[in-house]
Amino acid sequence: MTFLASRLSRIKPSPTIAVATKARELKAAGRDVIGLGAGEPDFDTPAHIIAAAKVAMDAGETRYTAVAGTPELRQAIVDKFKRDNDLDYTPDQISVGCGGKQNIYNALMATLNPGDEVIIPAPYWVSYPDITLLAEGTPVIVDCPAEAGFKLTPEDLEAAITPKTKWLILNSPSNPTGAGYTRADMKALTDVLLKHEHVWVMSDDMYEHLVYDGFEFVTPAQVEPALFGRTLTLNGVSKAYCMTGWRVGYAAGPDEIIKAMNKIQSQSTTHTSSVSQAAAVAALTGPHDFIAKHNVIFVERRDLVVAMLNEAEGLTCPTPDGAFYVYPSCAGMIGKKTPDGKTLKTDEDVVGYLLESEGIAAVHGEAFGLSPHFRVSYATSTELLKEACTRIQRACAALT
Repeated sequence: MTFLASRLSRIKPSPTIAVATKARELKAAGRDVIGLGAGEPDFDTPAHIIAAAKVAMDAGETRYTAVAGTPELRQAIVDKFKRDNDLDYTPDQISVGCGGKQNIYNALMATLNPGDEVIIPAPYWVSYPDITLLAEGTPVIVDCPAEAGFKLTPEDLEAAITPKTKWLILNSPSNPTGAGYTRADMKALTDVLLKHEHVWVMSDDMYEHLVYDGFEFVTPAQVEPALFGRTLTLNGVSKAYCMTGWRVGYAAGPDEIIKAMNKIQSQSTTHTSSVSQAAAVAALTGPHDFIAKHNVIFVERRDLVVAMLNEAEGLTCPTPDGAFYVYPSCAGMIGKKTPDGKTLKTDEDVVGYLLESEGIAAVHGEAFGLSPHFRVSYATSTELLKEACTRIQRACAALT
């Protein structure tokens, strides 16, 4: 009999973290590896945010805080939702966690009973299904192929809903595809949800500010106020504010679910770092001009990567609306042979080949629920991206 809990057999380690770890290990061993797996900006945390953390430490703000977060941070989050999304919350309707992932974990642990279903459009962020499984829920995966813009259609949403459905998880712009739901897209989905009063929507808005080409970001409760009472809106400071390591995410929703999430958190992490919370206040209330400057660079990188990957034999790469990922199809590489005679049968084989032959670390599409694709993060320097795409082109050309 194993000593470990049986629930561990339901899940796997995060594939994205595994790729980033593998890339670091290979670099440490002397391999020339370009890591395109990490989902974090390569820009430093802005100076005014770091300064706020230092002030907080010098002022002795290094003790326990409330489980839900400091009053200052929760008020800053309330103000953010009003300013950016025209959503009215109170501080009691806000919960601050250790990154966005913990808020998802808290919410699903607090609401799912065995057999409850969670609709997850694929491609999806890798943690959605596994956290659902840990909470004894049932992931209901709905394929959203490139032909549909990697987005859930109202028809497919309607078909996926059953009496057991408890949640729909939406992520716009998406990790891994960068696809964003327009206002019309979102309204079509909320119209379906209005007909099914037992279904809640969890909106993961972590990439809200990383949108390009005039794309207008919207969130479900903003588009359809009638859903406000059964929507949990998630966000954080990790991506737009270049604060991945600070571990601050937040959730806003009805009192009942926020209290339940806080109850879960009180028995796990208690709260995220007091110093990180002070920094997050500065992020949300301070200057935001750096975001637009970063986005100009992200667009340049995106366009470079899309163009170069589309020139690679066997790859097709759509242009995303936001985030900092592309999700090219590698269908044209499947079935081909590598120079050493190995046949590429899956997208996992493809990324393995790229790593072995050219030192390119990317994440295979099966990890995100839709194959044959792979995810490339362009949140790294333009010079490295040029070199990485040149290597990918070379690897593709070497196939027979």
